[in-house]
Amino acid sequence: MSPLLRRNDRPAPADRTVTLVGKPGCHLCDEAREVIRRVTGELGAAFEEKDITQDTELHRLYWEQIPVTLIDGRQHDFWRVDEQRLRSALVR
Repeated sequence: MSPLLRRNDRPAPADRTVTLVGKPGCHLCDEAREVIRRVTGELGAAFEEKDITQDTELHRLYWEQIPVTLIDGRQHDFWRVDEQRLRSALVR
């Protein structure tokens, strides 16, 4: 399959959801939130947050990696959010 066809099969940024998994009082989570809000705001993607202190499964999965960034439920990044990498993942 050609790259052009694959690109057309991917959802548009406006149809994607970025999830920040973090916890209150986490300065890296605050920094990640700023980047994610900027990128999702510009591209029209949805943004949601999940608190690992309120979800035992998220806590088990991600405690040592927060903040964790998910795109459409799949892990994209952890600790720091690279703005260009996030933007590229949403538009490709």
